[in-house]
Amino acid sequence: MKIPPRKHKAEVPSVAMGDIAFNLLIFFVILAKAQDDSHLNWTPAATAKVESAGATRVSVLINSENKLHLNGQPIGLSQLAPRVKELLGDAPAGDRTVVLKVHRESQALQFEPVIEAISEAGGDLVHILEEKRP
Repeated sequence: MKIPPRKHKAEVPSVAMGDIAFNLLIFFVILAKAQDDSHLNWTPAATAKVESAGATRVSVLINSENKLHLNGQPIGLSQLAPRVKELLGDAPAGDRTVVLKVHRESQALQFEPVIEAISEAGGDLVHILEEKRP
């Protein structure tokens, strides 16, 4: 007598699916936040004490050639304020952080108009500095 094979039905618990989805979400959020500025030829200024800026939506960089970049993309000074305002959207006051990275050899002539444009767009300005090490 031949016994018919049992059909096994494998079920994936719904809790495991939620965990997998949550881990993938965190992975992609971290990748989206990470921005590599190494190709932009930028050396930060130095200071004795550095405080963390936290997460930000907008990053403005002035490199060693005094070229302006918004979130890694080249941009002109005249387009900076409207683009920053657009990127910040209707975020509340605490979430309107704009990181300004200025090459250590840049003159005030280059970065003061950038600071003014960020302020005009309603951004909370944070400067990036490198801590001095002995």
